[in-house]
Amino acid sequence: MIKNWTSLRTVAGFFSAIALTQFGANTSAIAADTVVVRFGLFTESISLAELQKAAKTGELSGSLQSYTKGLSEEQRRFFLGALGMNIPMNVVTLDKLINTQIGTTILSDFATALARKDKAGVQALRAGLVLGSNAPQGLSILSFIAAYPSKRLEIDLPKALAVAGNLNTAFWRTQQFMLAIAPQLDPIKTQPRTPQIAFPIDPSQPGSAQVKILNLSLNDQKRDRKIPVDIYWSTAATPDKPVIVFSHGFGSVRTDLRYLAEHLASHGYVVAALEHPGSNQANTNLALQGKTRIVKPQEFLYRPQDISFVLDELEKLNQTANHPLQGKLATTNAMVVGYSFGGGTALALAGAELQLEHLKQRCKKNLTILSLGENMQCIAQELPENSYQLRDPRIKQAIALNPTTSLIFGETGLTKIQIPTIVLAGSADKTTPALTEQIVGFEKIPSPKWLVGIIGSTHLSVKDPSTTLDQIGQPNTPISGGEVVGEKAADVRKYVKAITLAFAFQMTPEAKNYAIFLTPDYAQFASTSAFPFRLITQIPPDAMAVVKEFVDK
Repeated sequence: MIKNWTSLRTVAGFFSAIALTQFGANTSAIAADTVVVRFGLFTESISLAELQKAAKTGELSGSLQSYTKGLSEEQRRFFLGALGMNIPMNVVTLDKLINTQIGTTILSDFATALARKDKAGVQALRAGLVLGSNAPQGLSILSFIAAYPSKRLEIDLPKALAVAGNLNTAFWRTQQFMLAIAPQLDPIKTQPRTPQIAFPIDPSQPGSAQVKILNLSLNDQKRDRKIPVDIYWSTAATPDKPVIVFSHGFGSVRTDLRYLAEHLASHGYVVAALEHPGSNQANTNLALQGKTRIVKPQEFLYRPQDISFVLDELEKLNQTANHPLQGKLATTNAMVVGYSFGGGTALALAGAELQLEHLKQRCKKNLTILSLGENMQCIAQELPENSYQLRDPRIKQAIALNPTTSLIFGETGLTKIQIPTIVLAGSADKTTPALTEQIVGFEKIPSPKWLVGIIGSTHLSVKDPSTTLDQIGQPNTPISGGEVVGEKAADVRKYVKAITLAFAFQMTPEAKNYAIFLTPDYAQFASTSAFPFRLITQIPPDAMAVVKEFVDK
């Protein structure tokens, strides 16, 4: 999600990593093409040539060894990985990005770490980024330094440390919260134990029906939106089971949750996985070519409308003679499952009101302390009104996986949800940190509701493995990377399959048979040593006190 914002912040934030290296005796010899770290009257320099050699060889040689001797092995690997990382963004797109209100605010925050007598830090950063993106190999840390409009890039160490310490504050607060909350929320241990009750079936196992996929290309002429849809179904589908609609994350594709769609379809559900044309991977690729905006503010309104439109079209199919889905689609009794940006979409369809007055005020201030998910929500500040209601009454249940909620729904928007809702949070999620994006918001949602917490899960852990292949070799930074995906996250996806199926069955005559899987006892039973699962329907008062303590900081 938000790959372009990640790129911009990674470039700027890396200079904080340079500032964290050890430095020794003062030197007055400053070479051209040099990064200079300043601490009061003391300075230490690192030549661009040394950095280029390290990036090429993958080794820290010469004076770089002394500069980095205080770093851990993991930090050294990050240092080298960041040096060799190229950012796939052309000059036109980058120029547009850093000249937006959000881009300028972020650059202003990072410019405080630059030691410049002319106070032109923002202009210098902007010039270095734009010119650096014109290098043959594209924008990178090294091309930025080479293009920086001065003979040296001088960093004020104390200010750089302050900037580095503020990066993604919400994520670090979440980690503190998890440590503080463990005693209050831990009636179960991290290791599985023998359950007190017997579970008659395993809801994580596939059903007996053979899954088929129907590909549709829908066109909403009123909004000029072409919406691809994959419909997962089987001959076991019946109208007494809800239609389930999937909403993907930002910059992604409709196969985000393919494994989950196939699982539900094998049990007789019809699943419609659509693609939002203004915030999918194709749109992001166009943005990287400078042909469109990364995301338009109207996308916060269009996404829920996309799902309402798809339900309209499915109802037409339901009434089409001789169509394989005729009479099988319960479009007035639907469930929505959304991931990340799609999680916010799902909550809006469930009745959560977009409330933008506070967001518009907050997004004018320091943005470096915000997570990528919060920065994403700030794009909505360009919408003309301060509130929007996008509920679709055909949606009777909602699941929001790692959703964005902290800014977009204001103080009371989530209180307007009118249907049963599950919110899932991962303790190691850097993109939409659990404390600010899920836990605080969950308290505002009316019951019936369930909060699913997965200890050790990251933002991408719930995604289909086919959509996370790009995570291989990604550097682990304060705002991105370190994702637990693929086979390593198999336990997470297995549990997601179980609780989603159980939740869907709550809209059928078999509801009682599956209610047991939406309990803390089953969460404990399903837990593994790698991923302890937690499920609660209400945050205990003493735990909520800890929540408020961290939020008020």
